[in-house]
Amino acid sequence: MENYKNKNLSASERAADLVKRMTVKEKIGQLNQNLYGFNSYKWENFEFVIDDSFKNEVKKWEGLGIVYGVFRADPWSKRNFETGIHGDNVKKAYNKLQKYVIEHSRFQIPAIFATETPHGHQGLDGYLTPVNTAMASTWNPDLIYDAFKVIGKQTKEMGVTLNLISVMDMLRDPRWGRSEECYGEDPHLCSKYAYAALKGSIDGGTEVCAKHYCGQGETTGGINGSACNVGVRDFRDIHLPVAKAAVKAGAKCVMATYNDVDGELCVGNDWLINDVLRGELGYEGFVMADGCAVDRLSMICGGGKNAEYGAYTVKSGVDMGLWDPGFPALVEAYDKGLITDEEIDLAAYRVLKFKFETGLFDNPYLDESVPLTDFNNGDYPQSKELSKQSVILLKNKEGILPFNNGNSAKIAVIGPNANDIYNQLGDYTPPVRDGYGSTLLKGLTDTYGANNVSFAQGCAVCGDDATGISEAVKLAKNSDIVVLALGGSSNRFGGAVYDSNGAAFVTGGVQMDCGEGYDSANLKLPGCQHKLAEEIFALDKPVIAVIIAGRPYAIPEITEKANAVLWAFYPGPHGGEAIAEIMCGKVNPSGCLTVTIPRSAGQLPVYYNNRKSYRKFYYSDEDHKALYDFGFGLHYTEFEVSDVEYASETTVDALNGGAELTLKCKVKNIGEMAGYATLQLFNCAEYGSVVRRSKELVSFKKVYLKVGEEKECVLTFGKDELSFCGSDFVTKVEPCAASLRLEEGGKPKWDGWFVIK
Repeated sequence: MENYKNKNLSASERAADLVKRMTVKEKIGQLNQNLYGFNSYKWENFEFVIDDSFKNEVKKWEGLGIVYGVFRADPWSKRNFETGIHGDNVKKAYNKLQKYVIEHSRFQIPAIFATETPHGHQGLDGYLTPVNTAMASTWNPDLIYDAFKVIGKQTKEMGVTLNLISVMDMLRDPRWGRSEECYGEDPHLCSKYAYAALKGSIDGGTEVCAKHYCGQGETTGGINGSACNVGVRDFRDIHLPVAKAAVKAGAKCVMATYNDVDGELCVGNDWLINDVLRGELGYEGFVMADGCAVDRLSMICGGGKNAEYGAYTVKSGVDMGLWDPGFPALVEAYDKGLITDEEIDLAAYRVLKFKFETGLFDNPYLDESVPLTDFNNGDYPQSKELSKQSVILLKNKEGILPFNNGNSAKIAVIGPNANDIYNQLGDYTPPVRDGYGSTLLKGLTDTYGANNVSFAQGCAVCGDDATGISEAVKLAKNSDIVVLALGGSSNRFGGAVYDSNGAAFVTGGVQMDCGEGYDSANLKLPGCQHKLAEEIFALDKPVIAVIIAGRPYAIPEITEKANAVLWAFYPGPHGGEAIAEIMCGKVNPSGCLTVTIPRSAGQLPVYYNNRKSYRKFYYSDEDHKALYDFGFGLHYTEFEVSDVEYASETTVDALNGGAELTLKCKVKNIGEMAGYATLQLFNCAEYGSVVRRSKELVSFKKVYLKVGEEKECVLTFGKDELSFCGSDFVTKVEPCAASLRLEEGGKPKWDGWFVIK
């Protein structure tokens, strides 16, 4: 028996044996992901039929390495409940496609099925959660793990081998349209979330492709795919920790992104991929290029040809393409001597090893007699709980919230984000069924009663049509309180136009101001929303502003005039219900910001963890303070911190040896409502071989407390949290004196000092 067929051998041994038996063309076929999987089938007389494009791709390469997005459904793929795959057809479709690949491969090599799951599966009836920025606002990695375990379980049942999950982008410029794909601006916090999401999917049954590597969130001017203009130290301190977390979580695939770092494109960066990712971080999986990203090598290869782009990328450590013409041209590159047998073999080996590791060779098909699980909220409440814990109370003047006299009060719900479920779901969202989820209007109507709630949109999210404002003002005049639902939208279901990689083109008339392809020069609310807000505020009615958004907006006028402000980064399908339960007091708000909210775009960068040198420079025409700081979030109760105990001294050697610093404290709910306390421990080093940061999160913990309840909490931190890239460009711990600050929801609770000798 050939070694690659021997189940008793390791995945590495089986892959190495198989590579030796394959032709160059077969091996290169394993590296190609040229096919848009959602175009690989059609329906004829209600029967699933494999499209010729799929058959031709398999025939061309005598097999198929990977197929992207067979189950993807959205306006770009043009797949919906009439044209896409769902229900009983899922397993049948998967088996039919996989069977065709295996039967047309000389060695019966199965294909990897990859799908997008940034905040739930982007397929029909996919289990959806709030977007990353919202999930992060919970400060609850355990809950994120639980939710992604559900997502991994669902995609596993569908035959998906690889979930593509956005976890590595840092939100350093909120003008970036993809801000919603980030967990926040802090590397420690984002690393915890990245680990939780990836590990959750893996434990749920589906392996992961962690994206995007690396530095994409540090855009130039907020423009997608633009240069990451940071030095080596900021790169290592801010962007690399999440990649380290992805490797630790067990990611077997990493996606190299569009941007360049200091002039070298990530898809052609030997140092970034081979030296750092594989060498320093010990990554052993395969690397996939982002969609059409290899095409950008025209800027490096002098215009060149596709064969040059493909060869350059593989030599740099990228093993697999995505829709680009460079990887299909690797045969030409090989014939011209641009790439060697050894380089092709290594890339093919990594891909094939993944297939053996995941059991694809031994169990390539699904059992069609077992029905798919119904991933409903009753049995899987993680998404709903994420929504509840993600909403952030930014302002609550005179305790107007919770508002629990709705049985008699007339509530006017006004604004473009009050009654559109897609405005709550974010980018990378599939079509949903009629009646799915809960909009804010539905949540408030269910909570306060249809007789007490009325609605007027006032204006759209985008555009200059203000004709509906007069109706909204009239409604507000006859109400006792106004809920003003403003913000943005990544809603692709309004006629967006798409680039070859699925990014949306900016076009007039589309109700979309955020998401991939929608970067912004300013951070004001789009359209006529400010005008609508001004006219509502002029009525002098109590106003509760609800901001539903994919990025931080600069809204000083709103926060100044509203009586209360609730912020919900796209809160997912259950967002409306969650916000309503917070407004009426059924749920105590516990969300806290993981990104700083600026007063204006002119303040940028405004992230909290700047270097100390920054504080010496202030604008003459703008307040230097942010509108709301990282970590901020109000509750309906108060928490007291006492009996703090911690080690005030340690050594570099001890930390390098694995020692951790521990801070113990007691936290007590001294208010009148049960709720979550969010403890945030910050470090501020006084000196170092380079200018240190003014504040750095080193540990956090979320704890639930009943009224009057007290619990002991332990926060730990060590080498990873205290290391930084020093003057010698080595990331390490240095001797120093540092202050510690313990906060709860952004409010200082305790200060102390410690020394590293």
